Amino acid sequence: MDIAQIYKNANALLEGHFLLSSGRHSKFYLQSAKVLENPKIAERLALMLASMVKSAKIQVDCVCSPALGGILAGYELARALGVRFIFTERVNNTMTLRRGFEIKPGEKILICEDIITTGGSAMESAKVVQTLGAKVVAFAALANRGICNRYNVLRNFETPDCKLEEGLPLFALEDFIFETYLPEQCPLCKQGSTAIKPGSRGN
Repeated sequence: MDIAQIYKNANALLEGHFLLSSGRHSKFYLQSAKVLENPKIAERLALMLASMVKSAKIQVDCVCSPALGGILAGYELARALGVRFIFTERVNNTMTLRRGFEIKPGEKILICEDIITTGGSAMESAKVVQTLGAKVVAFAALANRGICNRYNVLRNFETPDCKLEEGLPLFALEDFIFETYLPEQCPLCKQGSTAIKPGSRGN
């Protein structure tokens, strides 16, 4: 499957001036919700991602995603792997596990996002489940924005801006290498443009 073409067909590859969840700015934005609104495509993408995880012979007991963006991707991946699914969410700006979800001591958890930029939200989720006794075994996403570098099927984390835990694999279906900027260095801001986060203005 051509992942980039799937995003284009779903009008999910946007161009403009965007604020990413990492806090960085970019001329491009991947709107995975537009891709995942089609259940058949969501299932096919998750099966591909699950195949990568299985090929690496990584044992997974549970998939955990940070809300809200990672929930659909994480749920479909858990279904493809045949394991349970949970999610973390922010309460007063702190990532938390709620809704009666429990962690078993030593449970092997894969953290799944729809898009990985710096991996900040994924690491917040990882720290929550680790604190509760889980073992995080890998990270996964439909798309990787290239901050966490590619190394064959797995990625390495030598890039200073990558926040993912060193030594754990990152599985992604596609690397979208878009330039991103710190707000104070953003050329679009310097031109007088204001960054928006899709969803904040009805799109």
